[in-house]
Formats: sequence, structure tokens, C-alpha cells
Amino acid sequence: MRLTLSLSCLVLAFLFNPGPSQKVSLCTQGEKVFFNCSMKRSAKLVSLCGSGDVSKTRGYVQYRFGTPDKVELEYPAEKAGSQQKFEYHHYFRAQVDETEISFSSGGFKYSIFDDYNGEMKPAASSQGVRVEAAGTGKESTLECQGKAKTSYGELDQILPVREN
Repeated sequence: MRLTLSLSCLVLAFLFNPGPSQKVSLCTQGEKVFFNCSMKRSAKLVSLCGSGDVSKTRGYVQYRFGTPDKVELEYPAEKAGSQQKFEYHHYFRAQVDETEISFSSGGFKYSIFDDYNGEMKPAASSQGVRVEAAGTGKESTLECQGKAKTSYGELDQILPVREN
């Protein structure tokens, strides 16, 4: 009787437990995920992916936007030398941490951002992508829903760095 009850509880726990949360990504298996998040009020994802062997002179980095079923923007289309098409910027001081990875394509500047300001009360944090139309100053911001998966550690060695 106890064995049957224990097995029943185990089966129910398995059936109704959604398991570990897995974020969907536009990066493929074997690629490094530098940035990944789902957008607020949308089924879209933004991912910054790199080949498993990426370095300043080897492999590739690629920005992807869309859904797992339909990637709407993949930049750059040509993977060779893609690192040089991006720019990395990181600013840090006590209570402030800002990271930006940007590129330009089709008359627009795209910037993946990850900002934290602990000087604001309450502290403010936002992540997502900004899209600016060249020459107009018009900008649109798409924020992440929840916390993005990030791994910036080696990007300053892979991408050109903007000093500021």
C-alpha cells in the first residue's frame, strides 16, 4: 500500500512539475550565448550568438531577432569577419554598470543594452535592444521580459571596443 501511494505521488509530481525553466534562444546548440532574452509584450527573442571557437580572428558573432520559427533579422548575413561589424562598450563605476553591443544595418543602429543604476531609488535595471533611425534621432526601445541571459566576459577581447 505504501509503495503504491509513494509511486502514485512520484508519478503525479513528475506529470505536474514543469521541470527546470529553459529559456528559448535563437542561438543553436554549440554556439556561445552572449545575450538572450524574450521581449516584453511579444513572442520575439533577441540573441547575440557566437561560434564555439570565436575569438578576435576566428569564428563569428551574429545578432538574431525573431522567433524560433522565424528569424526576422540575422546580422551579419556573412559570418566571416563578423566580429569587426560590432562595437562593444562597457562603463562601470560604483553603483553604475552599463554594457552596450551595437552595429549598423539598413539605415538603423541597433544596440543591445544592459544597464544598472544603483544610485536611483529604487535601483533601476533594464535590458533589451534600442533601434535608432540614422540621421533622424528617432529611437525605439524593446525591453526584455525578466532578466536576460548574459555572458559578456570575453567580448572585450573579441569585438572592437568603444572607449568613453
